[in-house]
Amino acid sequence: MSTKSSVVNGGYPLHTFEEVEDIYKNYISSAQDQKRIREAYEFILDKHKNQFRKSGEPYYHHLVEVAYILAKLQCGPATIIAGLLHDVVEDTDVTVQQIEKKWGSEVAKIVDSLTKIQRLKLSKMKSEEFEAEDHRKIFIGMAKDIRVIIIKLADRLHNLRTLQSLSPERQQTICRETMDVFVPIAHRLGLDVIKSEMQDICLSYLEPEKFNEIKTLLSKKAKTMGKSLENLKKRIADILFEHHIPFDISSRVKSIFSIYEKMYVKGHPFEEIYDILALRIITETELQCYEILGLIHQTYVPVPGRFKDYIAMPKPNMYQSLHTSIISGDGNRYEVQIRTKEMDEIAETGVAAHWAYKEGSGYNSKQEQQEIEDKLHWFRDFVSMSSDAENETAKEYVENLTKDIFEANIYVFTPKGKVIELPAGSTPVDFAYRIHTKIGDTTTGSLVNGVMVPLNTVLSTGDMVEIKTSKTSSPSEGWLNFVKTSIARTSIKKYIAKKSAELVREEKIAKGKTSMIDAFHDRNISEEEMMELIDTKKVLDHFECQTVDDLFIAVSGRKPIPGAVIDFLGIKKPIVMPTGAKIKNIGQCCPVYCKGAGNIAISLANCCTPIPGDDIVGYITKGKGISVHRKNCPNIAHEKERLIEVFWRDDIESATYPVDIQIEAGDRPKLLLDIMSALSNQKISLSSIHARLNNLNTAVFNATILISDSKRLNDIFNVLLNVAGVYSVTRVIH
Repeated sequence: MSTKSSVVNGGYPLHTFEEVEDIYKNYISSAQDQKRIREAYEFILDKHKNQFRKSGEPYYHHLVEVAYILAKLQCGPATIIAGLLHDVVEDTDVTVQQIEKKWGSEVAKIVDSLTKIQRLKLSKMKSEEFEAEDHRKIFIGMAKDIRVIIIKLADRLHNLRTLQSLSPERQQTICRETMDVFVPIAHRLGLDVIKSEMQDICLSYLEPEKFNEIKTLLSKKAKTMGKSLENLKKRIADILFEHHIPFDISSRVKSIFSIYEKMYVKGHPFEEIYDILALRIITETELQCYEILGLIHQTYVPVPGRFKDYIAMPKPNMYQSLHTSIISGDGNRYEVQIRTKEMDEIAETGVAAHWAYKEGSGYNSKQEQQEIEDKLHWFRDFVSMSSDAENETAKEYVENLTKDIFEANIYVFTPKGKVIELPAGSTPVDFAYRIHTKIGDTTTGSLVNGVMVPLNTVLSTGDMVEIKTSKTSSPSEGWLNFVKTSIARTSIKKYIAKKSAELVREEKIAKGKTSMIDAFHDRNISEEEMMELIDTKKVLDHFECQTVDDLFIAVSGRKPIPGAVIDFLGIKKPIVMPTGAKIKNIGQCCPVYCKGAGNIAISLANCCTPIPGDDIVGYITKGKGISVHRKNCPNIAHEKERLIEVFWRDDIESATYPVDIQIEAGDRPKLLLDIMSALSNQKISLSSIHARLNNLNTAVFNATILISDSKRLNDIFNVLLNVAGVYSVTRVIH
């Protein structure tokens, strides 16, 4: 028979290890596992034997209390052992290696993570950045293993229960950190029983007057409505018994912190909070939940707008229940919660109930972690954000985590019915990145509730979102103007930075290579001959380059210039300029010039319509001078011999140039009128426009506009993308 607990330190029970054993032996029957847990207990008795808490009791009592909380959550042997050992490395001479040798790598890794978190001292400075750095390290430490989070929550809960022994300043600091760091995690994991107790304890220290005021009001309310509530329970029990529906009925009182939020955050008087007292009905099946709801609504008047079906649409922390508010026979209002036993366990202990240790089930910690990330989308994002945390400041990390995960309050659906939680103001692009980075990166369009919408559409709770993707698509820099989640913003920036770096490198290689080809052509040396001459160790070593591409990049920056390479090779052939083009004195009419081309005619190509600001290249035509193309023009993609470097003039007068564009949008009335108005408001001249409707109910407009430069064109693209229904604007190459 186990030793009974005593009551100490603020009225909380001080449990014995035998009481912990009584709990875990109900679900852990393996003699070997029981022996390992007992050995961990005996180990801490020895290692912490001369250590005491501020309150005066032996330190090991705290570790037993942590193990008690974990056992109540039905955690596995490794978790309970790690809970008992979680302070032994920090506070004694024991090493992680010793723990690994005695209890295995699984326990050692958990203890190691907990030790690293424990070594973070609470901030004594008032700097927000300093505190944020502490918080970031705690979050990152917890993201590695779900069991680390649960042990840390149990550890913090017991520390809160015994705050009486600490100074008022220390009490306040611990409570503020708990509200900032641990309460949001407990809430998102569905650990309501831990979250609610943490909130109430913290409120009692942070706002003691308001806490005591609400406590007094609650006591009076319970006395005045106690009889009414008991009558309601009896009446509902009689109804369910008559219909042979299995049930268990109990009453619950709203937590003090929840009432505090309604009174002091949302501004509701205590008298207008109608769900302070509630009935909870537990039955066996989902069908019986709905049967009970129907019977209650037949008997009592439901309060309009107060019914919520969290069974059909579970919360992201897996919470399921039916909620309704009714008016009893004496005029009082009560909330009624209806759920199955399994739903009730998850409502109380969330993820801990869903993944409670089941002996003989082949428990796999990595598989469990993956299952949790798959089941809880926010947790996958939490792990991802914590892994990438080095790329941002601590304050940014904590703010992004708070906004994206802890304060998310928009619930939307995937086509398969999965619920995705997003912060207010989120768009289909945010949704796409929340599903997967690759989906976000390849997004081309979106359907919301079956209708094609622009990618900057703001989503609302209940929307069903479908993302259209294409392997050839990539993120647009313009998306950064409207995405709300840091996950989307960070992913877009990463992609753009990567592609930009690749593009810059490719452009530098192409630019340097073109310059080299031109210089060698002037000495009657072909590209093939040039490559043979420069692709040698002697040349590359002299110019401190690893590869020929590195040499081209160096040449693009004029370090060295092509002439220096030619001089190093000792080539002394005469320079020969390109010939055969018609000579035309064009003065300053053309905005493009070519060094050393004299009076050769230069014109802008009609196929890709280059404009000032575009990256351009010249093409030496047969008898028509130099035709200027955008570098990405497919019509010159395979040309090498006839390309020549050209430049935009710095002294060109203000002018406009024709650009062909294509606009795609979901068809709707007055769409063309709105597009024309948008262009008119920007004082953009429209040379021509042609519209057609495809079989996907998508309107396609091909237009030619007159524009001054590429920056202005980009601005116009953003204006058109803000026209309702427009989801794509691109330049056209013929």
